[in-house]
Amino acid sequence: MKTISELLEGAAAQAVPVVRGIRDEQLSAATPCADYDVRDLLNHLFGVVANFRLLAAKQAVDFAASPDVVSGDWRGLFDDETGALARAWAEPGAEEGVTGGMGMPARTVGLMVLGDLSVHAWDLARATGQDYRPDPDAVERMEPGLAELAPTAREMKVFGEPFPVGPGATPFERVLAVTGRDPGWRPAGR
Repeated sequence: MKTISELLEGAAAQAVPVVRGIRDEQLSAATPCADYDVRDLLNHLFGVVANFRLLAAKQAVDFAASPDVVSGDWRGLFDDETGALARAWAEPGAEEGVTGGMGMPARTVGLMVLGDLSVHAWDLARATGQDYRPDPDAVERMEPGLAELAPTAREMKVFGEPFPVGPGATPFERVLAVTGRDPGWRPAGR
């Protein structure tokens, strides 16, 4: 079984090309996250990556802070930040015990960031007309974990109500649906 770090490396390998493929003129485009345009979602994702890197080290985080990091070489920075995230989760003890600030089992928190990285990469790909194929090992590990966390995530307004999908839905479509996303979402006009 792969470690959280290995799964994050695989998820980052799929997410980084999506972020690199976002054109500046697409930053104001709508995303499947109704509250976020592409720029807002990128800033959110950068914040998630930075905070969950700290959580791997059992440090406290501030999820309320949301600086605008979409300037300069933000595409290269995303590559650097996701690499640092995977390395943080590879440190001895990162997957053990509970995380700082969240008080949750470290492995659960690691799967949460794996879900965020994978699902938000899909969000960004859909919003900008790119292809995205999640890492199959990541999907296999995150599907049951996100389904288990979904009721709490809905109470916290992190997930929407589950989107109905048919019995032929792929594992990743089920992941998207449990977070409240329509796996068939496309920007208006497409």
